[in-house]
Amino acid sequence: MNKVAIVTGAGRNIGRAIALRLAKDGFDVVVNDLNKDAIKKVAKEIEALGVSSMAIEGDVSKEKVVTDMIDAVVKKFGKINVMVANAGIAVTKSWADTTVDDMDKIYSVNIKGLFLCAKIASKQMLSQPDDTIYKIINCGSIASYKGFEYLGAYCTTKAAVRSLTQSLAQEVAPKITVNAYCPGVVETDMWVSIDEELSKYYGWEKGQAWKVFTDGILMKRPQQPEDVADLVSFLASSQSDYITGQSILTDGGMIFS
Repeated sequence: MNKVAIVTGAGRNIGRAIALRLAKDGFDVVVNDLNKDAIKKVAKEIEALGVSSMAIEGDVSKEKVVTDMIDAVVKKFGKINVMVANAGIAVTKSWADTTVDDMDKIYSVNIKGLFLCAKIASKQMLSQPDDTIYKIINCGSIASYKGFEYLGAYCTTKAAVRSLTQSLAQEVAPKITVNAYCPGVVETDMWVSIDEELSKYYGWEKGQAWKVFTDGILMKRPQQPEDVADLVSFLASSQSDYITGQSILTDGGMIFS
């Protein structure tokens, strides 16, 4: 019987890359996103790799959605081995322009959604009667280690991800490991939006913010979603069984900690 992984925010970009990589690793992969059509397409891509998949539409900031998702996965597959809480959004504004609604929205997805996935998945994992080491893998960022101007709201959520990862790891060891992956500047739709908004604040042309942020990467190229998926693949594997409570930078050489 294959191991089973859930990946939230899996309709595109990093989430899609993670889901496909885990499928290549032999996992049956459940994909979640708000975009029903996107996850149906990803599920078909996964099944074409010779494993099973399941597409579950829903907002992970809603407790019932996450509970129902976990229940549906267990009903179909009998267990959960890996939960990848990847879903997240960004707000690119100065603190002066950031509204209470902005803060409520970004915390609802980036923290509340991640918290619910970790909480409900870990409860299920702890109830599974075997000696397997299960994995909770959270979506952090270089912003888990450093604040950036005009991305303050986003940065605070990612710092909170690092703290949550450390705290939960201590509570659920040794049956579950809890780690986070911390990407840098990834070539995704999110960064297209960040570039546009940062350029407004700096008075730059479209694309200049992207260039400024990527020019200093030591590996001399922007990060691709597959680079992130490589780390998640390791964290989901038995090779990482002795690693827990860590937020691991995968940024090509931007932040050092």
